[in-house]
Formats: sequence, C-alpha cells, structure tokens
Amino acid sequence: MYRAPVDEIAHALNHIAGLNRIIDEGLAGDLSHDLVEAVLREAGRFAGEEIAPLARIGDEEGARWRDGAVTMPAGWRDLYRHWREGGWNALSAPEHHGGQGLPMMLAVAALEMWNAGSMAFAIGPTLSMGAVEALEKHAGDDLKETYLEKLVTGEWMGTMNLTEPQAGSDLGALKTRAEPAGDGTYRLFGQKIFITYGEHDLTDNIVHMVLARLPGAPAGTKGISLFLVPKFLVKEDGTLGPRNDVFCASLEHKLGIHASPTCTMIYGDGRFGDTPGAVGWLVGEENRGLACMFTMMNNARLAVGMQGVAVAEAAYQNALAYARERRQGRAPGSSGGEMSAIVEHPDVQRMLASMKTMAQAARAITYSCAHAIDMARLTGGEEVAHWQQRANLLTPVAKAFPTDVGMEVASLGVQVHGGMGYIEETGAAALLRDARIAPIYEGTNGIQAIDLVTRKLPQAGGEHVRGYLAELRRDIETVRGSNMPELGDTAARLAAALDDLDASTGHLLRLMEEGRQEEALSGATPYLRLFALASGGVMVARGAVSAGDAQQARLCRYFAENHLAETAALRATVIEGTESLRALAGTLIGDRA
Repeated sequence: MYRAPVDEIAHALNHIAGLNRIIDEGLAGDLSHDLVEAVLREAGRFAGEEIAPLARIGDEEGARWRDGAVTMPAGWRDLYRHWREGGWNALSAPEHHGGQGLPMMLAVAALEMWNAGSMAFAIGPTLSMGAVEALEKHAGDDLKETYLEKLVTGEWMGTMNLTEPQAGSDLGALKTRAEPAGDGTYRLFGQKIFITYGEHDLTDNIVHMVLARLPGAPAGTKGISLFLVPKFLVKEDGTLGPRNDVFCASLEHKLGIHASPTCTMIYGDGRFGDTPGAVGWLVGEENRGLACMFTMMNNARLAVGMQGVAVAEAAYQNALAYARERRQGRAPGSSGGEMSAIVEHPDVQRMLASMKTMAQAARAITYSCAHAIDMARLTGGEEVAHWQQRANLLTPVAKAFPTDVGMEVASLGVQVHGGMGYIEETGAAALLRDARIAPIYEGTNGIQAIDLVTRKLPQAGGEHVRGYLAELRRDIETVRGSNMPELGDTAARLAAALDDLDASTGHLLRLMEEGRQEEALSGATPYLRLFALASGGVMVARGAVSAGDAQQARLCRYFAENHLAETAALRATVIEGTESLRALAGTLIGDRA
C-alpha cells in the first residue's frame, strides 16, 4: 500500500526547488514551514488512507456508461466528497474566490501524492484547477461571479475540450462551430473526443471549456475561440436550471486509468432544450481561444508530469516491498540453507536503485518548474520576466521526462516482481497500464521536445538557457567543494554531462538561427532527455549538499555514476544523427525510389 514520502517531498521542495526561499523572504505572505509540513502530512495521509484503498476498485470496475450517463466506481462519490470537504480543490486557487492562495509548489506536491494513490482519481480535479486559472485570467466578471467559486470549492468540476476525430495535436484542424445567438451567448455544434471526466456523477454540474470556431474566423489556430459550456444552465440566483444541449455519447475502453471517464462529447444535436445548440459564453477575445486554453494546458502539462513522478514512486514502493518479502535463490555471500530475499541480489538492487533515483530526478524537475511559476507570480520588476522564461523553459521538460520515467520505472516494477508482476493481483501491471497514457496526452512528448527546441531555447536570443547552464555550473562547483565522501565521483560526472548539454544546446541554437529547423527537430527528443538527465542530476546533487544528507548523497552518486553516462550518447545522437534519419526518411514515408 502506498505511503507518501513526505520527508523526501519536503526535502525536494526546500533544498532543491527553493520553497524555503519563498517562505523565508515572505514572498507568500504568512506561509510558514510548519504550515507546509501540516499540509503535506495531511495530503499524504489522505492519499494513503482514503485514495489508495479505492484504486483497485476503480481499476477493476471502471467508469460505466449508460444512455449518456456515467456512474463512477463504488466508493468514489464518497471519496470525492471527502476530498472536496477537505478543501483540497482550493489549495492554490485565488483567495478572493474562496481559494487558499498557496504556492503552486505546494499544490504540485499534494498532486503527486494524490496521483500516487490513484492516477485515475487525481486527474479529474486537476482539470477543475486548470479551468479555475483560465477563467480567473481571461473570463469576464459575470462568468467569474457565476462559476468560479463553485469550481474553486469543487462543488462543480471543469473539463478541457480540445480534441476532435480529425484534430488531435493539430488543433488548427478542429471543426466545432459556435454561432452568435444575438443575446451575448453562443450556440455550439460539434463533437469532441478523449474528454477526461466529460461526464460523471461526482458533482451536480460540469463546466466544459470548449474550443470552437466563429463564423468567418481565420483558418488554422488563429481562428479558434474558447467558450464556457455548462452541463446545466445556471439561473440568475445561482441555482441549476435546465439541461444544456451537450451529452456524453460513449466512453473509451482504455488500457489503463479505467476509473477516469474518457468521453466522446456531442454538442448541439438537439437532444436537450427547445432548439439545437449547446449554450455557451465566450471566454476572452474572439479568435484568441488558444492563448486562453494554453493557460489550462501549461498547468495541465506540469500536472501530467506529476503523474509520471507519482506512478514512479508508487511502483518503487510496491517493488521494494515485494523484493523484501519474496525469497528466491541464494544471494552472493549468503550463508545457511534458506533462500535469500530477492532484494539481496545485486541485479534487483540495481533495478530498485534506478527506480528510486530516476523518480527523484523527475521530482526535482517538476518541483523546480512549479517554483519558477510561483516566482513569476510572487516577485516583481525584472525578476518576473526572468522567472516566466524559466517556467517556459522547464515546462516541456517537466511534462515529458517524468512521464517517460513513469513508464520506465513502472516497467522495472513489473520486472522486479517477475512473473507475479504480469499478474494483476500485485498491482504492478495496473501501474504500468496507467502510466502509458501520460507520455501521450496534453501534447505528446515529441511535441514537448519540439516546443523546447524551437520556442524555449531561442528565448531572449538563447541567453536565458545559457544563463541557466551557467547556474548549473555553479551548482557543480558547490558539489565539488562540499567534500562529502558519499558523493564519490559525482561532481566530475555532472560536469561531463553538463558539457554534453552545453555542446548540444549550442548546436541546436545554431541550427535554429540558420533556419535549419528540420535538422534541429531530428535531435529534439534525445536533446530533451539529455537536458533532463543533466539538469536533474545537478538538482538532486544540489539538494544533497544543501541538506548535508549522506543518504541523499549516496542516491545522487548512484544516479551520476550509473545514468549520466547516457548523456554522451545522447549528445552524439543530437549532433550526428540527422543524416542517418534523412537517409531513411524516404523509405519510412513510402518513397522507395
């Protein structure tokens, strides 16, 4: 059973990502270390004692659809009610709409624990939090007055409606249309697919955030607007009115996260109401919907990265417990006639150490991204631009690398279990199934790599990423000067990895400056992993030295001496791999001439 690693989470927040600075400098008002610890421990208790016990029920029963209605698994309605009554939905929401106004870092840490308890549960409230931020930043006062407080408290839940059958990652191809009704509202018509929590019985109302096109809108992404479309219309007194013309036509039968309803949504076919058309309200400006939606999507990308961290942590805990109990063979140096616990075998130790340290590096990156988001909001002057650029730089890495790690670690978890890992009863297989979606949704990891190379590296003419690498260099010198014996050869390994990252970054920046985008994109995905390994390794070392923690130093050393050798190969792929890909491109596309 999952137990939240609260002390490790607090270590990452304070000694790696920088929450202690936010508190000590008073940037978050009267937030104290004692309050942070209380929040973390209660979030961990809730995840371990209330969410995790229902994870298997959710996986086995799944969400069930009948005649447009979705019923959640047994116990999940009470679970959500307890979660909402605990105020968790309001953790980082604005105080003037009923939220607690706590830093994003704290919300992200809690999100890790809830996802480790059940990824299928935590993803629903995550979308509500994104809807709150989008409305807070872009909606008019009337919409805020009607919807924000109930979304903040969790009384209602929110969704994000982007994808259509012909428009997945390419949102410029979407066809859902919105027609002005002449009274300040719009009527929406179209189909959306893969809509998480698009229909369920956890709340009385569901607030859909929907991308659609207005008549005469420009083609492509420049002609997309964002609309708020509630399941039930809301009367002037705030109570629920008639059903809106939107419904769930079906649920997808998925590899994992079975309890998360993934819906096909139909807007405006006349099933509800006197005339066809789902009633909606414009959020933000006409034809500027994608910019509004990206407010939700950027936070959703960080939240999905947390899913990777969470699954990795849960898989590690599950595998470690099994390895300590399962006896098989005799480990080197064992005496007596009894079989050894498999945790005593070096190869199992290697897998467990890799699971642990990869999860730590992923956690460090996601928490550091959340720190940059907080600093952009809490500081002033020139610091705001600096921290916004830092958040921009880290967001694609914080989405892609942790979700890749979640898959890798969950797969190792199955391997540690051996044949029993392939059996559903151990829970290892469920974690692997759940983890597989995270590298796909909220922008595939390939798209994150493209974003990193084409948009985020060139920020400020490349000066921001160069400054970031200089910061990592200074951290390495601090590690070198710490003289902690437990660190072994860590500083030298970190320096070599950063050399690989520096060279690869310069290469890609040159390609982009010269307009050789195809060549740059050929190395984008290996570059993102290189970026994450090098920077994540430095972050974990920074935390070990800052805390003077010998155990953290030993973990850091394992990561540096066993995983950072990969950066040299990645550097070669980024810089030298383009021509070999080009040579195969025609064959892959179908031109065999």
